[in-house]
Amino acid sequence: MNSFPPDNIPAPHEGQPDRFAATPLPGAGPAEPLPEFSSRPEFETQQLTGRPLRANSRTPFRGIDLVYLVLFYFIAGGVLTVIVAAGAFVFFGISPAALRSSTADWASVLIISQALLSGATLIFLYTVVRGRSAAPFWQTMGWRGFRNMASSGSVMLRYVFGGFALAVVVGWLGNFVGRESGIPMEELFRSRQSVLMLMALGILVAPVVEETIFRGCIYPVIARKFGITTGILATGALFGLAHAQQLGGAWGQIGLLVCVGIVLTYVRARAGTVAASYFVHLGYNTILFAGFYIATGGLRQLPGA
Repeated sequence: MNSFPPDNIPAPHEGQPDRFAATPLPGAGPAEPLPEFSSRPEFETQQLTGRPLRANSRTPFRGIDLVYLVLFYFIAGGVLTVIVAAGAFVFFGISPAALRSSTADWASVLIISQALLSGATLIFLYTVVRGRSAAPFWQTMGWRGFRNMASSGSVMLRYVFGGFALAVVVGWLGNFVGRESGIPMEELFRSRQSVLMLMALGILVAPVVEETIFRGCIYPVIARKFGITTGILATGALFGLAHAQQLGGAWGQIGLLVCVGIVLTYVRARAGTVAASYFVHLGYNTILFAGFYIATGGLRQLPGA
């Protein structure tokens, strides 16, 4: 993380090329210039509860790119699920009927498909960025160093422990909104194999990919257009709704995830880097899985197994 530059990247001086200026693709006509938002200083830093909030106003993404992102995500997700299921049949002899009747096998297909989809989505974002800018991909997506790099280690730990605290608070609030049974997500916790795979996905992959998508891509576009406060609230709502299918319409749990998304986006805006919300997200997911591991006696007493 220490290799990332600070959030306050200066605008190019006269005579210097703009790193985020649109560049034409080979064989294409003149590129349409990206909108310039540096003339709106209130977007770069707004005051909310007395602390400065920042967003990357020079993001190369436009509103229409969010539509393309959603379409890509759902289409690629369906295609990859079919490919992984076909691979299970070709390489392991697991028929579609056997997949439907085996909770562990079907859960494995879903988790592997999700992991592949995460990688494919990052490639999609990389392609969009590279088509418009020569700037480093991760910096463009909002992954920058912390302002006080001398104490970055302690800052990371504070964010991780903040994620722990957030998970505890959300777990406590969950007692008041109810925990519905029979939601699709529960099927992934029926076998030790699927739980271990889900843990790896939830701790190693999901925080990186989801923070890059929501806080690195979606949030700057919304905040640039409607302001930082709206960007925080809208991005948090989209984060919660993105998990609605997994939760099968359990709106109490979805509402809690909306709140989690708002907190993560606020952290990103306040720190000026996606790295901050990543560490909170990492701590949040880690404590959830750790609690599940302990509650099930080291995965020996899985619910419904």
